[in-house]
Amino acid sequence: MLIKRNLLLFFRDRANVFFSLLAVLIIIGLYVLFLGDSMEQSLRETLGFDSDRIAIIMASIILAGMVAVTSVTSCLGALSISIADKHSAIKDFYTSPVPKGKITLNYMLASATVGLIMTVIALILCVAYIVYKGGSLPGWEDCALLLLTVVLSVLCGNSIVFFITIFVKSQSAYSALSMIVGTLIGFIMGIYIPIGILPDSVQWVIKCFPMTHAASMFKQIFADAELKELFANAPPEALESFRETFGIVFSYGDHMSGFWFSALILAATTVLFYTLSLIAIQAKR
Repeated sequence: MLIKRNLLLFFRDRANVFFSLLAVLIIIGLYVLFLGDSMEQSLRETLGFDSDRIAIIMASIILAGMVAVTSVTSCLGALSISIADKHSAIKDFYTSPVPKGKITLNYMLASATVGLIMTVIALILCVAYIVYKGGSLPGWEDCALLLLTVVLSVLCGNSIVFFITIFVKSQSAYSALSMIVGTLIGFIMGIYIPIGILPDSVQWVIKCFPMTHAASMFKQIFADAELKELFANAPPEALESFRETFGIVFSYGDHMSGFWFSALILAATTVLFYTLSLIAIQAKR
């Protein structure tokens, strides 16, 4: 019942839903107005030839990052209810026969549920747009990988923002946090600027941010098949350089990240931050 309450409170508050998706809407707007055409033209000049696949690849890369962003911002938006309850309903909950642990768990599960719903919707819209641009529908294997990536992405993003919001006590602090996340996450995900053209120190910060690996997994599923066709007659080094520049894979010295490496990063981060959240909650008590 508490989870149902939180879901109803979130989806009935249209302003909260809007602002939780504000970063996603900004990405879509920038892609339609600026990023799409400029990146496609730059890539055509770099490759030295034109191809319809270029538009599909750029749409896949940018919208894949958008789906990963949704898994973070929607969870953060849903956790606004826990911040509001700290000033209104939390004492009522604590005087009820419901254990405090279940009350805390309800916020975590509700935000994860919101994240799953909103991320799946973003994923469907992303696939629909790629098909509209001329891409193909994902096969059953890709659908299974997409579902796994959505679950890992939402759980990882939820664990991080849940841990952070434990220490947020006011609506003003929460609003500031949301603004910072919404502003920076597009850059960290490599949506606005290709990761490979940034300074090495900035690249390492991005590579060490767990949610960037969620974007990498989505990009691999959406773009790798088209990239192999586009670079069929090019040297293998050209393909790997492109994938690394646009954050489809990451290099750590001699090791190159892959899909399952990124999945392991997300799973380990989820366990780590949920454990830290439990420790923080026990310490606050």
